[in-house]
Order: sequence, then structure tokens, then C-alpha cells
Amino acid sequence: MSRNYVFIDFEFSMNDHTSTKDFFQEIIEVGTVVVQNNTIYDTYSSFVKPAFFPVLTKRCKTFLSIEQEQVSNGVEFHELVEMLHLIYSLGNTIVVTWGNMDMYVLRKNCEKHNLSFPKATSFIDLARDYKQFFGDQNHTGLWRALEAYGENGKGKHHRALDDALTTYEIFKKIENDKKYMKNKTKTTLGDLFNTEEIKRKFAT
Repeated sequence: MSRNYVFIDFEFSMNDHTSTKDFFQEIIEVGTVVVQNNTIYDTYSSFVKPAFFPVLTKRCKTFLSIEQEQVSNGVEFHELVEMLHLIYSLGNTIVVTWGNMDMYVLRKNCEKHNLSFPKATSFIDLARDYKQFFGDQNHTGLWRALEAYGENGKGKHHRALDDALTTYEIFKKIENDKKYMKNKTKTTLGDLFNTEEIKRKFAT
């Protein structure tokens, strides 16, 4: 059975000094990239209307370079959850995110809305895999990780679909590196020296 990879990125609301003490982050933008057989099968991008704290803070709008009207006209949160359930229904679905915050906030939002958390076959925290593969001590940012490969991120940083596409690019590179390390044969003395030449010298 083929595997379906779904690369997901969410952008969240942010608090500032005007926020109430019960403030929590809500998903305000979603980007998904569905990959089947190493080919992008579908992409999805939309703003999501915040339900509990509908007015964005100035800090949030400045950091994400978005306007209130964009999220106010976005899809309802329950529509986002329904869309994820539909994607996961493809079967054998592996969700890939950069870090664990996306799934944490999604679960928190589902609890607040009394909706079931969309469950995929498995989840991959690519930031953790990147850290373990390269032996980094600290968490590496999404776009900085791709820059380490000599490439720039896709589109604009902190836009959900662009970050999801960037996550996919890093995933492909890490998988290629893993294959290279797995298939690389050990170096033997014969690779380093011309043993036949050495034998001839000692035989004279």
C-alpha cells in the first residue's frame, strides 16, 4: 500500500499587552501539501477565522504581515478539521510538520471547539529528525535548515503554504542523505592503496 505524506503548516494568533489572561493561540492560517509517489498531488491554503479571540493583535498582524480582514473572511475552524479528516481518509497517511507546535495547537483548538482531533496513521516532527540526523544541539529554524543546503525557502516565510512547501523540500533532502549514508560502502585498504603494486615491490 502506498504512503501518502501530508506536509502541514499552521500560523497562529499572538498575544500582546492587550490580551486577556485566558488567551490561547488559535490557528489563523493553514497550508497543506499532499504528496503521493514522490509527486505533489494537491495543495491547500486558506486563512482560518479565529472564534474565541477574533480580533488580531497588532503584534500578530505585524509579525505575519496580514490584515484583520483576511482572517475574518477565512474558513471556520470546523471546516479546517473536516478538510484534514478528508485528507487523512486517503489511508496510510503520514503527517509531517516542522516542530511539534502545529499538532499541539491543533489539538488544543479541537478541545476548545469540542471537535475530534484528526488522527493520521503517523506523525513526523521533521525538525527533530533534522536535529538528530545532523547532531545539532539546538533547534534549527525551518528556512535556516534549507539554507544550510544552499537553497532558499519557498515563497515567503511565515505564510502557511510556503512553509509547508519548504518543509517538503527539506524532507526530500534529508531522505536523500539517509539513502546515501545507508548505501555508502565502507572504505577498504584496497580503495586507499594499489595493493597489486605493493605486492610487486615486495616480490623484487
